Amino acid sequence: MAVPKKRTSKQRQRKRRTHYKAQAVPTHTCSRCGDPKQPHRVCPGCGYYRNESVLQIDLD
Repeated sequence: MAVPKKRTSKQRQRKRRTHYKAQAVPTHTCSRCGDPKQPHRVCPGCGYYRNESVLQIDLD
């Protein structure tokens, strides 16, 4: 049975894992207000999703 002879150091582990990175969150502009928003989510600026009002946003 294959067993490593020596423990893998923290530095070696981290070098191997350098490519595991979080992806940047994609953003699009809202068609109603033009604010940036995530796709398939309610717009935080106007509260609309697919031209339907989902949230009541107070502009005060």
